[in-house]
Amino acid sequence: MSLFSKVFKYTWPHIKKNQWVFYFIVFFYGFRVLIDFVIMPMFFKQLIDLFSSPLIDRSVLSGQVFRLFFIISGLHIFIFCLARLIKFTYFKFLAKLNRDARDFTFKKISNHSYTFFSNIFAGSLVTKSRRFVGGVENAVDILVFQFFQLTIIIAGSLVVLAYQLPVVSIIFGFWIILNIITMLFILRRKIKLDILEAEQDSKISGRLADVFSNILAVKFFSAKQNEIESFGKYTQEGEKRSVRAWFLGGKMDLIQHLLIVFVITIVNYVLIVLWLKNEVSLGEIVLVETYLGFIASKLWELSGAMVRFMKSITDMKEMVDIFDIIPDIEDPKNPEALRMNKGHILFNDVSFKYAMGDEVISGLNLDVKPGERVGVVGHSGAGKSTITKLLLRFNDVTEGSITIDGQDIKNVTQDDLRSAISYVPQEPILFHRPIKENITYGKQDSNNEEIIEVAKKAHAHEFISKLPTGYDTLVGERGVKLSGGERQRVAIARAMLKDAPILILDEATSSLDSISESYIQDAFNELMTGKTAIVIAHRLSTIQKMDRIIVLDKGKIVEEGTHSELLDKKGFYADLWSHQTGGFLEE
Repeated sequence: MSLFSKVFKYTWPHIKKNQWVFYFIVFFYGFRVLIDFVIMPMFFKQLIDLFSSPLIDRSVLSGQVFRLFFIISGLHIFIFCLARLIKFTYFKFLAKLNRDARDFTFKKISNHSYTFFSNIFAGSLVTKSRRFVGGVENAVDILVFQFFQLTIIIAGSLVVLAYQLPVVSIIFGFWIILNIITMLFILRRKIKLDILEAEQDSKISGRLADVFSNILAVKFFSAKQNEIESFGKYTQEGEKRSVRAWFLGGKMDLIQHLLIVFVITIVNYVLIVLWLKNEVSLGEIVLVETYLGFIASKLWELSGAMVRFMKSITDMKEMVDIFDIIPDIEDPKNPEALRMNKGHILFNDVSFKYAMGDEVISGLNLDVKPGERVGVVGHSGAGKSTITKLLLRFNDVTEGSITIDGQDIKNVTQDDLRSAISYVPQEPILFHRPIKENITYGKQDSNNEEIIEVAKKAHAHEFISKLPTGYDTLVGERGVKLSGGERQRVAIARAMLKDAPILILDEATSSLDSISESYIQDAFNELMTGKTAIVIAHRLSTIQKMDRIIVLDKGKIVEEGTHSELLDKKGFYADLWSHQTGGFLEE
């Protein structure tokens, strides 16, 4: 599929939503251009012919002169009104087009899995999506108001000149064809350079976002100068690519200018010869010069317009390439209604491996009864967090199946599945929004009393109430304005408020000090009551009271039982317990 067809595939549907408005704009704009640039000069030609008439008594011509005067004035008024109608209609159409393109881009990107976002710079993704929306706007603008305009002017002018002065129309035709062929030839080379320039621009944006999102590490390691030098290499490459693309555009301007000078010289010579033979009137000379000026200026603008158009197409390309990527985790075409309300989780002979890695989970069979609290422990890389990712469908199992209340998690939509699960990850996920909005993210219709209640249970109300704007305090990007423990407590409050039948705590107390941890243990016990809970922890003290503890090693269950039973076995778990220092598992 060509670049243009790929871009058109993702652009036309947004135009089609308001296609009749678009057709209205195109039709009446073409009508306005025809009157303004083709028909109007013909009336001026008649007027000049009358002015240059050899009749001595000008009063004889006054009726015809004033008739043309009123026609020209009326056309100017008509064009003014029509132009305003078209412009304001276009503004409304363009606003809707931009909104649809933004919504579509956001929806397409958000359909991708967690793995996709793990493998791409967020800053680069934002840049690509912004360029796609801007590219759609610019491409439509150039197509309608420059390409279509020039087509009407050229077609109309050639038709008139073919009737008035055929030899001049032939010269115009050759000139226009040669001009367009030259531009297309150069643009075929320039588009490749524009793609390289756009790719480097995305890399620069990604590098910038990567540094800014990790600015604390840059400061800690005194790496500012290293980052400046490294970033300079990216911008230097960007400079080289931009210069190559711009210089090629400059060459196109040079050739086009030479063609304009050439055709003006030829046309003027032909007009002089025809005038000397008395085969052309003064009005026809003015008409030809008017059309020549119009076409020359529009062809000159076309050069820049085609450069901008190709730039818009190449700007859209990177995002279009992402649109073409099929998400690795997809919802079923005919999803089942959600029946997961008790929380009976069953891993049936589950295996999982990453596309370019070793097997992480191998033949796992795990039956978690409704309301059962299960702790999962093991060294790093044992597969603990992978279990949660599979259960949440951040990844799909390679073999086997996972069911909840007898329903295969692949048979429901991802949103429905995750609505039945409250999840608190190791790294708290907070938006740069008010604390209240972060807490209610899983249940957005909550009232203030519910918010404060869960915040107290999570021991977050104490520090929130001391903030200058309380629950309306903005937490900063990724919650950087809060401490690690404060961020985790907000995340815990959010899980409490969601009140789903299944609860997953993925080392949810890892950022809390011992005192804070002890405070929320009671809250966790209350939260887990009547719910199926899977608790992953390095800090084994947090799972001593679990109904059952699963010990993983190399993706397999090597032991399971209560805390006391596992200690009595003096096996893998007992060895982990004995190697703890201050409640933490040594890696």
